Amino acid sequence: MTRFGFIIHPLFPKDLQRRYPIVKYLPDRVIEEFLRRKKPVVASSITGVRSKTGVETEGWFIGLPLVPSQMVNGLPIDFVYQRISECVEVAAAQGAQLIGLGAFSSVVGDGGVTVAGRSPIGVTTGNSYTVATAIQGTVRALELLEVDTKNSTLAVVGATGSIGKTCAKVLGREFGNVILVGRDLDRTQAVAAEIPNASASINIADIKIADAIITVSSAGKELIMPEHLKPGCVVCDVARPRDVAARVSKERPDVLVIEGGVVSVPGNVEFNFNFGFPPHTAYACMSETMILALEGDPSLYNFTLGKDVSVEQVDLITKLAEKHGFELAGMRSFEKAVTEEAIERARKARVVAPTVSRVG
Repeated sequence: MTRFGFIIHPLFPKDLQRRYPIVKYLPDRVIEEFLRRKKPVVASSITGVRSKTGVETEGWFIGLPLVPSQMVNGLPIDFVYQRISECVEVAAAQGAQLIGLGAFSSVVGDGGVTVAGRSPIGVTTGNSYTVATAIQGTVRALELLEVDTKNSTLAVVGATGSIGKTCAKVLGREFGNVILVGRDLDRTQAVAAEIPNASASINIADIKIADAIITVSSAGKELIMPEHLKPGCVVCDVARPRDVAARVSKERPDVLVIEGGVVSVPGNVEFNFNFGFPPHTAYACMSETMILALEGDPSLYNFTLGKDVSVEQVDLITKLAEKHGFELAGMRSFEKAVTEEAIERARKARVVAPTVSRVG
């Protein structure tokens, strides 16, 4: 049996109050200093993952005691790499042959390349399967809303990142118009140059003409507000923390926001840790790690690394997911199941699209 580890971490300092109730009375800077001094630990064991081929795997969640703000710009990158490498060492000591980098541990620095170079076991970011499921979920939602993609506009927020770039390249082929939004205009224009009918922007307001939006920024805060959305549009939010503001769920019942990368895991999996999903489901990045463990091919353990995800990687992990019985779970929005009523509201809100135009 090939075993795996997967790194998890708090998204916000106050998340620690689930384990340490006193935290709610402390300022964030005190909590962050406490986290900086802590070492990684085993957060829980994962059991019951069973492929439809009959192969099984088990693993561990490894707790990385850092929040995104510390990893991105609050601490020296070498310190962050060291803490992530310590997580790898904890997993290896448990008997894991590979580890997945969850949430911001896959974003920081060079996307796992340095960590993999220091690691005694395989390392993957999980981004290939995250791309695959983001596309699958968006396509499913568009079909339910009866969107004619050839006469519609796709927007990708965070388009220069590994997930956003590949989503844009793969899904952009189906749309008449593509808007890429990034923080750096030159880098965003470079991606746009690779995609037919694509334009680049650094202005989030430009997504207002989009019929479909995939958002996967590493901003670590809410970017997309109610006023940024076209009636009847589909938004697939892959980012954690979310890019889509919580206000959208209350103020814009006419749009369909779905969570990207929610996957049904085969077998009778027990995570022994509550990360807000229904039983037997997981994030796509977690699922990629489990898929590779079930496949048991050491040549695939360092599967998705760096800032680029190839179409070939997406195709391969999709085939392996199907082989082992992983599939997109029912659509969810703001941690709740998407209802038929929500789909119908968004469908009715759709209006005849104006003539496709390019931004910029």
